[in-house]
Parts: sequence; C-alpha cells; structure tokens
Amino acid sequence: MKLPGHDAIARQADEHLVTHKVKLPRKVVEHPFRQVAKRVLMALLVLAATALIVYLDRDGYNDNSDRSVDFLDSWYYATVTLSTTGYGDITPVSDAARLTNIFVITPLRVLFLIILVGTTLEVLTERTREAWRLDRWRSTLRDHTVVIGFGTKGRSAIQTVCATGLKKEQVVVVDPSGKAIEAATAEGYAGVIGDATRSEVLKRAEVHKARKIIIATQRDDTAVLVTLTARQLNKAAKIVAAVREEENAPLLKQSGADAVITSASAAGRLLGLSVLSPAAGMVMEDLIHQGSGLDIVERPVIKAEVGRTPRHTDDLVVSVLRGHRVLGYDDPAVGTLELTDRLITIVRVSPGAQVTPDARPLPPMPSS
Repeated sequence: MKLPGHDAIARQADEHLVTHKVKLPRKVVEHPFRQVAKRVLMALLVLAATALIVYLDRDGYNDNSDRSVDFLDSWYYATVTLSTTGYGDITPVSDAARLTNIFVITPLRVLFLIILVGTTLEVLTERTREAWRLDRWRSTLRDHTVVIGFGTKGRSAIQTVCATGLKKEQVVVVDPSGKAIEAATAEGYAGVIGDATRSEVLKRAEVHKARKIIIATQRDDTAVLVTLTARQLNKAAKIVAAVREEENAPLLKQSGADAVITSASAAGRLLGLSVLSPAAGMVMEDLIHQGSGLDIVERPVIKAEVGRTPRHTDDLVVSVLRGHRVLGYDDPAVGTLELTDRLITIVRVSPGAQVTPDARPLPPMPSS
C-alpha cells in the first residue's frame, strides 16, 4: 500500500481551513467589483455634468462668501446638491438658474441617488436572493450525484452520466480549487469549495441525501479518506472511486467503495489492446464513450424475455446480474432469464438519443 505516513495524512486533512461555501450556477458571471466600478463611474459622470451645468450658468448663482461662483464652486455646489446635503451657502438667484434646478438638477439628483443607493440595495437583494436559492436548492435536492474532484476524471465521469439522461441540476461537484468550482458552475453544475475529506464539506454537498458518489481525486490517500467520510455519512449510496495504483484498490473497497476503477492500469490495458488490434481499441473506446455509437447499458428483464436464454433476446447480452452475482452470458448457472434479473447489454445509440438511467432504489449494502 503506497500511502504516506499518518502525519502527512493528518496535515492534508487540516490544511484546508478556509471557509467552504456552496456556489450555484449563475447566468451572469460579471465580477462584483466591475459592477460597482460601473456604478461609481456613472455617478461621477452625473456629478461632472451637474457641475458643468452650474458653471455655465454661474451668473445666476450667489455665493455667500465672495458673491461669485467659479469652477471649484460649481463642483462644490454639485456635490452638496446631489448628495442632498444642501448647506445653502451657494444658491440659485436668477429665474433661469432656478428653472435649471427644477428641470435639470433635480432629475440629476434623483439619478445620482438611484445609482449609489441602488448599488447598495442591489447587493443586499442579491445576497437575499442567493440565500433563498441556496435554501431552496438544499430543500429540494435528493437522490443526486456527488462528484469529488473536477479534473479530467471527474469531468469525464459527469459527461458520461449526463449522456444517459441525468440532469445537470442533479450533479454537485466538490473540489478544493475555487477555479475548478467556477468552471463547474459555468457548465451548469452546483459546486462546493472545500476539502472533501472533511465531513462538513460533504454535508454542504448534501452527501447524506445523495444516490451516487463518484470519487475522482488526484491522490489515492485522499480517495481513501473521502470514501471513509462519505460512507460514514451515507450508508446506502453507491460509491465509485478511482485510484492510480492497482494495489490500493482493495483498501478503497474496505473503506466502503462499491466499485474501484484503476485509472493507470485501465489506460495501460487499452493501450495494449490498441497495439494488438487498433480496431478492437476503437470499439472499446466507443463502448466507454456514452451517448453515441455502441453503449453498454444495464436494464431490467422484461416479461417477454422471462424463460429465454440470454442469446435469444433482442439485445446483445454480455452479462446477467442475479442478486449480487455477475454472470457471463454463457455461464451455465444462468439457465433461463428470470424477472428479477438485470442485463448488461450492448446497444447502438443514435446521436442525440439518451438512455434513461435506472431509477429503482439501490439495494442495501451487503455486510462484510
């Protein structure tokens, strides 16, 4: 087992102490700083326009200090007027200046206040709306799929399950990288920033209500810790994990994973198969690429197939699931198909077609 020492594992579990948060997909991704900067720029433009109007009509104003209004006084008057401070030291005295204040300065004052106060209200409204969306998301989310790690493996896993008909709203991504979560939310998935080895992070992803959990971390030791934590929070979910080293697979299964995929050896086997037979390699690549060409599908036995052998079904049957056993299509123990059996078949999927994922409740985890 190639795992670092206990001290290194403990350090890894404690090093992500930053506040973790949930990020839901958003249509508008403009940075808040840019939004505020735009509002401030608009306010400055309104202020400058008001000062220019006052300066052009400066003869119609009276300054109590020196009886004249210069360029600086125009800016001063525009500032105190738009902010509704109004010290009264500079006042419009001519009819033209007063009419300008009524029909021009006053609308500019209202616009100025809308820009500045509106920014504050929008921020508060956005926070309230985001909090409401988050509460609603948590209350309605269940039987979803949690993907730990949004790297190459995690992305490919999500694309595969979504190709079978899973909605993006039913996928939650957990990753310690903020950039990875931003990429996930940009693609329409909900994301949680944080270390998935910590139970509070997985709770924010509603792991305890999840139906399936995919663990696609970069390190094998991290995958072990995540599997242990996820299984502790959810006893019924189906957990599939990926590891780099094949010798670490048994530890993942002991930690609670239902299935373990060895990424390095699987890629190596596909490379070897492609060397021996490029055509066979192309077929295997087609089979693992869901949504087009040939797909491997698990489905229940229909009533018309009960009593038949796997060879006499309309689909190309590869294996038969009977109870917790996976039997080959030519296994003598299969005999004839039963209504409680499930079939692993190879079907041809046309582009754009989707295979509805299995919706039946997961069986309880067998005691080890």
